[in-house]
Amino acid sequence: MEICKRVHANNLVRWAADKPEVLVLSADLTSSCEADAFRDTYPDRFFSMGIAEQNMLGFAGGLAREGFVPFVHTFAVFIYRRALDQIAMSVAYPNLPVKMVGFLPGVTTPGGATHQAIEDAAIMRALPNMTVLETGDATEVENVLQIAYDIPGPVYIRMLRGEIPRLFQEPMAFKKARKLLDGDDVVIVSAGLCTEECLRAVRALERNGVKAALYHISTLKPFEYPEIVEHIARSRYGAISLENHTVIGGLGSCLAEAMAEQGVGKKLIRLGIRDQFLHGASRKYLMHEYRMDVWALLEAVGQLTGTPLTVGEGDVGEAFLPQALSDAKPEAL
Repeated sequence: MEICKRVHANNLVRWAADKPEVLVLSADLTSSCEADAFRDTYPDRFFSMGIAEQNMLGFAGGLAREGFVPFVHTFAVFIYRRALDQIAMSVAYPNLPVKMVGFLPGVTTPGGATHQAIEDAAIMRALPNMTVLETGDATEVENVLQIAYDIPGPVYIRMLRGEIPRLFQEPMAFKKARKLLDGDDVVIVSAGLCTEECLRAVRALERNGVKAALYHISTLKPFEYPEIVEHIARSRYGAISLENHTVIGGLGSCLAEAMAEQGVGKKLIRLGIRDQFLHGASRKYLMHEYRMDVWALLEAVGQLTGTPLTVGEGDVGEAFLPQALSDAKPEAL
């Protein structure tokens, strides 16, 4: 597995070179959000707004009205929790091309409840005109800027940083799922870093004779995947969703809504953060503690099929774990 460092930092500079209308705004977290290289390369197109996220989003809306395409950079929690009214009234209501790049989604930080964005997708997808995207590997981090840029209205991105594995070779595509496995027993739908956990389960599923389909989602809103709903409808047992987010209003809710609207009467098990805040710890610990890892997935498959799986340590693939002291700052606050 290829491991890439500071993918967004390097890509942003290259991608924006021929786009003078693209501006970057930061709320005093410039290097932590990998916007420092852009600042140094294009100082006239960079705005340091200080710790004032509400002002930053209102300012971004004004820039967008003047023909610019602002990319707002900060931790995800400081975008949607602190500036929701400005996002709704100054960005989403006038349908302006403000692109919000939110870092540290879910369990990607040990900072505890103040820094973990666990309900961001639910809140942002509830706003009219808003598009919600999520990156799952280095390739998607490289592709997501152009996708967001091409969308005429506001976009919210759940962004990864630091050391990131490259899982995919094909570019990310708007409103298109990646079909990574095919099978008609169980349909697994995942997003973000949870897809890597799903891929770890392949060997164990095969050894237990479970034929599973796996779809990776990068566009959470609009959620338009009739092929997935049809696949669930013809599956033997039903579906499982796995997300780095609360199960309320996120990927699992998107899938449940789509299934209900299409009249699919299959069982759905939603894995993710339950109705609770998280404490601070490593990503590996948090994913296991809150049942978002490969072991929770395999248990859910056994529950869905009615036959508990026989799985040993050697039956699951290895997970990539960013080093806490890496120069890429994978978990630094």
